[in-house]
Amino acid sequence: MKAIDNKELILALEELENEKGIKKSYLIEAIETALVTAYKRNFDSAENVKVVMDNETGAAHLYAVKEVVEAVEDDKLQISLENAKKVSKKLEIGDTVDIEMVPKDFGRIAAQTAKQVIIQKLREAEREIIYTEFNDRKGEIVSGIIQKADSNIVVMDLGKLEGIMPGKEQIPTEKYKVNDKIRGYVQDVVKGLKGTPQVIVSRACPDFVRKLFEFEIPEIYEGLIEIKSVSRDPGYRSKVAVYSNNENIDPVGSCVGQKGVRIQNIINELNGEKIDVIEWNQDPSIYIAAALLPAQVMAVDIKEEEKFAQVIVPDDQLSLAIGKSGQNARLAAKLTNWKIDIKSESQFREMIASMQENVEESEEQE
Repeated sequence: MKAIDNKELILALEELENEKGIKKSYLIEAIETALVTAYKRNFDSAENVKVVMDNETGAAHLYAVKEVVEAVEDDKLQISLENAKKVSKKLEIGDTVDIEMVPKDFGRIAAQTAKQVIIQKLREAEREIIYTEFNDRKGEIVSGIIQKADSNIVVMDLGKLEGIMPGKEQIPTEKYKVNDKIRGYVQDVVKGLKGTPQVIVSRACPDFVRKLFEFEIPEIYEGLIEIKSVSRDPGYRSKVAVYSNNENIDPVGSCVGQKGVRIQNIINELNGEKIDVIEWNQDPSIYIAAALLPAQVMAVDIKEEEKFAQVIVPDDQLSLAIGKSGQNARLAAKLTNWKIDIKSESQFREMIASMQENVEESEEQE
């Protein structure tokens, strides 16, 4: 095979490396593989062949790789020691030797096939680069333009690829429209059909709220305030527990901001979702009482081993503590990771009285 001198190809590969970050060595390897494939397919060959391409000039050479043997049984795979010595006197039985080949019309056929494979390899490499880039962005917030929107899935244009927001990751109170620009939290990056990366985006997960706090509250981003826990009923209410070991910093006040400016930016992003910012405390009684805000708590009795808390609230605070459909109590339990039972003062007194009656009856029977 006559050497193919293709300096333009090398220049093009170098340009791709500079512009797209796809290594020239990777593309040359892809071309070599393509040329081997083209030879075997177009010449129906069972030979063991390889292509070597010059990294500087683009010259490609096709070789048959043959084993040196004493008696040849398959001339496509073997060469006699006598003939091998003509190539190199150093060759011995068991060695392999590369014999350059010059098949007719191979250059034209190989070029066509190689072009298709090279394009495929370029696409694969680009997809891999994009996958790696976005995979490194897990846990970040991205912005995109909505391309498709329904209750099952929202498809976002993120620039280099698509963002997919499944129904369960959508905020149920929001209506998404094509061409709207929205933000979302990168939960995962997966390889879809044909290896195309897809970004799984969420607006409903607690981590979206956590990340919004990092954006809006410099003290959180700088590590002066720590978000200990987030619980969320997407579209309706979130509870965020914050803490600072710096006595000069008010973690709740810093998050809310002057006249509520900081927290309002987050509420606006979430289209009116209520947010309770509470101060984390290592004392579970204090922490649980705070978690039930806006309700006022009279007392908290805890069972450490069971992680169970009995909470007593004033009669007029019971419905507020429990919340609509149990929302406030449920979010407080998720936030603190404690089981919480809430009773009004009257209910608690009745319970105590009933227990006393049972004790008295038992004593009388004895």
